[in-house]
Amino acid sequence: MDLRAALAAHRLVAIIRGTDPEAAVRTVLTLAEEGVELIEVSLTGTDALSVIERARKELGPDRPLGAGTVLTADDARAAHRAGANFAVTPALGDGIREARRLELPVIAGVLTPTEILAARPLDVAALKIFPAAEAGGPAYLKALRGPFPREVFVPVGGVDEVAAREYLNAGATAVGVGSPLVGDAADGGSLTALRARTRALLTVVEEVSSVREVS
Repeated sequence: MDLRAALAAHRLVAIIRGTDPEAAVRTVLTLAEEGVELIEVSLTGTDALSVIERARKELGPDRPLGAGTVLTADDARAAHRAGANFAVTPALGDGIREARRLELPVIAGVLTPTEILAARPLDVAALKIFPAAEAGGPAYLKALRGPFPREVFVPVGGVDEVAAREYLNAGATAVGVGSPLVGDAADGGSLTALRARTRALLTVVEEVSSVREVS
């Protein structure tokens, strides 16, 4: 899959980390039904690999479904076996190299300018700015855009509807959104509330994208 193109087209990655595997699978499927094209299941969630495997069977072979918190080569191999077709890392590590060997596109976690440079030889699709809120939020992203105008940045960490709009307006290709979107759905909470949050966030993304197209 062309993950870079998908990020530019859809501009949102939903991040699921749950304590209830059944609820986590339902969360993946609900997000997909509501039109979220890029979904990531963090490996730190309960039975995350089984969640990925079961969600893959429901979604079919081609729908984007990522594994998050890929730290090691073993993580990358396990995610690939479970059916993930992209990987997301919180930092630069062995998981990136193994994911690329397996031909999984990667969103690699970075924070500093030095790490952004270090990621260039790794053949990653995008750079996850993490933790974005603690680093300075949209203002920090805007500052990074100066020396790195062509990088594909995906801020993650503390991104809600308001911050999503600000990051996208500041030059983020996409945003990664976890608990402000998923809430307690992956722990057994309301899917109705999840649908409402999803529609609200997708509206923000569509509005920002429409303004960019007009300009």
